[in-house]
Amino acid sequence: MCLGLSAPAPPSTVVLFFSLFLFALSAGGPVAAWRPWPQTAQMNVTDYAFGDSKKYEGSSEFVKLRYHMGPVLTTDITFNLNLFLPAELCRQTPRLFMKSIGQITLADSCIRMSTDSAARHTSFVLKRKSLGEEKNDRLYSHGKSLTRLSIQSVIKSAITARTRPLPINPRSGLYLLLTADDVYVQDFCTSVCGFHYFTFPSLVGYTLPYAWVGNSAKLCPGQCAYPFAVPAYIPNLKPFKSPNGDVGVDGMISVIGPEMAELTTNPLANAWYAGQDPSFPVEIADLCEGIYGTGGGGSYTGQVLDARDGATYNMNGIRRRFLVQWLWSPVLNYCTGPNALDH
Repeated sequence: MCLGLSAPAPPSTVVLFFSLFLFALSAGGPVAAWRPWPQTAQMNVTDYAFGDSKKYEGSSEFVKLRYHMGPVLTTDITFNLNLFLPAELCRQTPRLFMKSIGQITLADSCIRMSTDSAARHTSFVLKRKSLGEEKNDRLYSHGKSLTRLSIQSVIKSAITARTRPLPINPRSGLYLLLTADDVYVQDFCTSVCGFHYFTFPSLVGYTLPYAWVGNSAKLCPGQCAYPFAVPAYIPNLKPFKSPNGDVGVDGMISVIGPEMAELTTNPLANAWYAGQDPSFPVEIADLCEGIYGTGGGGSYTGQVLDARDGATYNMNGIRRRFLVQWLWSPVLNYCTGPNALDH
């Protein structure tokens, strides 16, 4: 539930169209990714190997980001954003975050990589960005417990709706599903706070890249709303004050940015990633998980900014401040972000 509201609005599914472009963040230093997962979290072999590899930054196959010849998004991007968020304030913050990304310049924005096969190098290109339409569904029409496959059904319902269906654009259309704090998604809180994949033509009719991010305020704020909440088993770690007054939504923002970046650079799980297993790829955000400022690594988030009200942030947006996770730069060969001290 969002703060500052007298009464919750009716449950709704909101679909937004975004035409955005994601660009390179810049500057940082050698760091180690970290998130306070519980000891019972189910981690894959690649995760363990990657954790060890950070001790030898720059020399490991898990740190070396490689292009695997798959497609990346090189045109203007349309984000179809499904929000299972009941209160308008909860929906407004993600909207403003997306609009803010649309206004960000090259130095302060997310990454988009394409491969120039002739020159054999990674290129970063500035593209036009704009915000599009919105569509509301007043019911949790697919329930409050979703599997990875049922998320694809949500997308199918949106693109086949009888009134104002979402446009279908397999070349540059992306779908981002955000769920409220009373919705459970498969693997949520045990091993993921968000994920991205692509729809199956047999289920949806098209191959459409999509991502999901959940509101963890009720289920697991200590894991997925970190650093605005910390788990009980780390008693001496003080949480940050969230910049928009809502731990769950601000926690979602810190996951949305990385998921969008990975969705753009590795939409079909065969483009940009590190490691040998495409089923468990280490992507540009995985390499920098839990890092928000210069010097970050381990449980230290790095140097961030403090507002007058005590809130913590590293990015000024449209009528909002945000704390966004850094991303890995294959050019600089370390994690980078909007508030890096050596810009």
